[in-house]
Amino acid sequence: MELVRILESCRLGDELAWEMLVRQHQGRVYGIAMTYVADPDEARDLAQEIFVRVYRNIDGCRESDRFLPWLVRIARNACIDHLRRRKARPPARDIPADEAWGLASSDPSPEDVSEDSSRRRLVATALQRLSDINREIILLKDMQGLSLDEIAKMLELPLGTVKSRSSRARVELAEIVRDLMTPPGAEATA
Repeated sequence: MELVRILESCRLGDELAWEMLVRQHQGRVYGIAMTYVADPDEARDLAQEIFVRVYRNIDGCRESDRFLPWLVRIARNACIDHLRRRKARPPARDIPADEAWGLASSDPSPEDVSEDSSRRRLVATALQRLSDINREIILLKDMQGLSLDEIAKMLELPLGTVKSRSSRARVELAEIVRDLMTPPGAEATA
């Protein structure tokens, strides 16, 4: 079913259309939440909160071609709100992000870690070390596929600023990944 029809059906209260919309975008929304909070359980809860906001405001998006940027904006704002609330009332015990990635699962696995999951952890750790603006630009451009124009409008920044920050963000990310891959005590070769 086309997005135009799904959105129209959702506005009319069609539960199946809403379920279809959620299924199509739940991975993206969870991914955004995970990038901000870096905790699977917290990201799932946050994704549910995001979809509640989308449901309540579905009439606010009339054009299907603007739905994805609209959804990303809602997800981003919900994540920022969540981080502000968490900062105001921190959890009883925080685990540093670097240590959180090394926690072992209680479930036995056939192999400790596959090469793919190792790369994902490396990138996730590197993303957490980026400055807030650089992490956000990488998230919006490279992970969510928004154009530089859409990002500039969303962040209310000039397009040239977004272009230069995007370039700097990728360089900063590459440097962090390189540093994380360098064994302790070894010199990075240039």
